[in-house]
Amino acid sequence: MSGRTLLIYLVLAWAVLGTVGARADGCPTAKDEIASDRPDVTNSSLVVPVGSLQSENGVNFSTRDGGQIIDGTNTRWRLGIASCLELLVDLPTYSTTVRGPGSSGFSDVSPAIKWQVSPIPGKVDSSVVFGVGLPTGTVDIAGRGAQPYLQMPWSWELNGDWAVSGMLTEFFRPSDEIIRRTTEATFAIEKNVTAKMSLFVEYVGDYPETANPSQLLNSGGLYRLSPTQQVDFHVAFGLNHNAPSYIVGIGYSFRFDGLFAGQPR
Repeated sequence: MSGRTLLIYLVLAWAVLGTVGARADGCPTAKDEIASDRPDVTNSSLVVPVGSLQSENGVNFSTRDGGQIIDGTNTRWRLGIASCLELLVDLPTYSTTVRGPGSSGFSDVSPAIKWQVSPIPGKVDSSVVFGVGLPTGTVDIAGRGAQPYLQMPWSWELNGDWAVSGMLTEFFRPSDEIIRRTTEATFAIEKNVTAKMSLFVEYVGDYPETANPSQLLNSGGLYRLSPTQQVDFHVAFGLNHNAPSYIVGIGYSFRFDGLFAGQPR
């Protein structure tokens, strides 16, 4: 086992063990505003409230290797099944090349479970996610075989409406003969401009075990139309030749509360 893999497992093990002491009153309820995994790559460190179903959706336009690509709807469903615990699933996204070289087709269906560790001393929130991409998509888009992943998003609220966040993810592709493991690391800085609007800037790095990394600088923002609805946008630029030249995306997310008996609507 490499030193990088050992470090990742130690961090994720710490997160899982930390859930033993998690306080349920630190996790979101239906009274809290929507917190989505969009539009930055760094996912929210918070789960959705118990009995709430959240739908997050978006469309991207990007260029890579001379090809222009549209993908959507990038839909993620998240269901709060217990305090500090949610089930989520990424539905198939269709990617199509509108100009130049490239493949078209669907991504995999990817179910997962997310457990929030909250709060940690210092007002740091974090979660641990276990998921797997099921082999349902187009091979040229999604690759072959099941693709499990382990993930830990975290966030830290600072003074003056500022916050920092990040995420560590380990992707496994057992059926890939060339790249069987990729580590993704993100770091974001966010500023609440108003009570309803926030902006962010983010670094995204993908580090395959047997290939050169891909690095992006991502930025954007969101606006809450209501406590349970938001619209968002983002613009990303590649920092090296392995990354897309640029990505432009927009999205809309919403949440339904009180789906379980006894839960407030």
